[in-house]
Amino acid sequence: MRKLLFFLTASLLLVGASVPLPARAEAKKYYLGGMTAGFLLSAEGAEVIGLSEVAAEDGLHRPAEESGIRVGDVIVAIDGIRVKTVAELNDALARSGGKEVLVTLKRRGESAEVPVLPVREKKTGKYKMGVLIRDTLAGIGTVTYIEQGSGKFGALGHSVSDENMQTLTIAEEKVYLCSVIGVNKGARGRAGELRGLFLNDRVLGRAETVCGTGLYGTFSRDYDYSSLTLVEAAPLAAATVGKAVIYSTVDGTCPQEYEICIVKVDEYSRENKNFVIKVTDERLLEETGGIVQGMSGSPIVQGGKLIGAVTHVFLNDPARGYGIAIEKMLEN
Repeated sequence: MRKLLFFLTASLLLVGASVPLPARAEAKKYYLGGMTAGFLLSAEGAEVIGLSEVAAEDGLHRPAEESGIRVGDVIVAIDGIRVKTVAELNDALARSGGKEVLVTLKRRGESAEVPVLPVREKKTGKYKMGVLIRDTLAGIGTVTYIEQGSGKFGALGHSVSDENMQTLTIAEEKVYLCSVIGVNKGARGRAGELRGLFLNDRVLGRAETVCGTGLYGTFSRDYDYSSLTLVEAAPLAAATVGKAVIYSTVDGTCPQEYEICIVKVDEYSRENKNFVIKVTDERLLEETGGIVQGMSGSPIVQGGKLIGAVTHVFLNDPARGYGIAIEKMLEN
């Protein structure tokens, strides 16, 4: 567990000897992020995004639906053999030879097993179960910091799940720079979002883990940090109600500084909601309506030090949202 360390120096007296004081340890420094990153995630299985009919010689069949499989389920195994991709699911059905298979599902965190009888499709001759599958999900978010020297970075500031609340894992280690090509503005009762384009020739680094406080990895060694601001991190105890700034990208690839106000500081929050913030910058309000999806991870800076990251928006007021303390992200 990594913590911010504060050192006290003291005189040490020894009989007949003089001992020099230790030098003060250098505080770690971090490059401020704010750039939008694209990554590929997986539900650790084949996620069902639709149910369909299978046209066989003797008519139409709906084997998955008849077995109780629902949209949002994640198929994780067939007859006990792990399934993560569409190709692996197709291979398992081919091995069945048309015999009943036992399908292991994840549904909102719970596991279930259902028997399914695959049907041979008339057109292709392949065995099908009547599901439309997604095995990866593209997402965008904002890089919060990159540690000087090591290149270790943190992004997002919150856990990652899909619209069916399935927890996601890393599908591909590459993290790409994204260009923001449009914004769906936030409005009362509806969250806005950034629309980003993956720049496949601009790899920022590699993703290594996702957890409850975001996505973490290592930036590429040849990344150019010359345009980024280098700061120290400050503990949550140093944060105060009042003016602060965030760094976000809402157009193109270059982060901009925007003014916010910290409305509340909560050091005891167990949900990583350590700040309530309000966007006060007229430019950002005009462009996005406030906080939108894709801005999660935008670094929060107060007094020239990194104190946290934007995580959520208030649906009833898109100018307001939550932030996580940077010390919680650095611990991971």
